[in-house]
Amino acid sequence: MDIRSPIAASLYTQAKQATSPVTRAVEEFTDRIDKGEATARSALTGGADPHALVEALASSQLAVETVATVRDRVVEAYQEILRMPI
Repeated sequence: MDIRSPIAASLYTQAKQATSPVTRAVEEFTDRIDKGEATARSALTGGADPHALVEALASSQLAVETVATVRDRVVEAYQEILRMPI
């Protein structure tokens, strides 16, 4: 099989584009967690009101639960693939 560099570059670009939604989701997750931590730190020093703290904690909790659910689904799918007969 002869793979020329333009074909390989094209395939790499396609694979990179396919993973960009995942990359964006991970970046959004880390941003949400970072904002929650910053709000919590600010609330501990008296800089943020309690309402903002509750919102930040709820948002962080939702993000963590979402990531855990996605992780569980990926593990289940992987296990199903392993169970498939060859």
